[in-house]
Amino acid sequence: MATRSSNWAAKSAWLLAKDLKSEFRTRYALNAILMFALTTLTVVSFSFGTSPLSSRLTSSLFWLVIFFSSMSGLAQVFVKEEESRTVNILRLIATPGTVLLGKFLFNLALLLLLEIVIVPLFIILMNLSILNLWLFLSVLLWGSLGLVCATTIIAAIISKAHVKGALFAVLSFPILLPLLITAIDGTRLSLEGKALSAGWSDLRLLISYVVVMFTASVLLFDFVWSE
Repeated sequence: MATRSSNWAAKSAWLLAKDLKSEFRTRYALNAILMFALTTLTVVSFSFGTSPLSSRLTSSLFWLVIFFSSMSGLAQVFVKEEESRTVNILRLIATPGTVLLGKFLFNLALLLLLEIVIVPLFIILMNLSILNLWLFLSVLLWGSLGLVCATTIIAAIISKAHVKGALFAVLSFPILLPLLITAIDGTRLSLEGKALSAGWSDLRLLISYVVVMFTASVLLFDFVWSE
């Protein structure tokens, strides 16, 4: 059992390393999400300037920048396997669970790289004051995990479609809408300096969303990957 688990983890780590090497060689997804995020952030900052914004509007803009930026790159995790015709090789050397975990970790790494750049820039350009940093970081963490869980399985579903980019955004938005609404509300509370207990209901919803989406992904991926 221990050998099987270590072999499963090793294959997931190998798949993650393969995708990271490929991405840093081409920088296709990374450049796409960073350029989209920087462009959107620049437009938002110039549009509102130094005008004081409500905490709800600021938190909405924050998550919209993250959402639309991630849409431009996270779909590539399975699309590039189809385009490079390496899908059949992956089916031979790795189990569906291994592939799902490796792709999930790659998308998570990609989103974290985006947020390392975007979050500080958003705070600076929007002159943002975060009164409860722990609540802000907790909402950002669980919101990001939920975003990755949903987009990874959706990317697998649309990878064989002809109009991949448009279909990815169309399918993702209604599934991610509850996550975005909850994350926006939790971020608003952190900007207003509310206690962690005040944002616990939002955090519970985010954690529940992550658990449900990850469980659904594990159950559905075997069928999606085999088709």
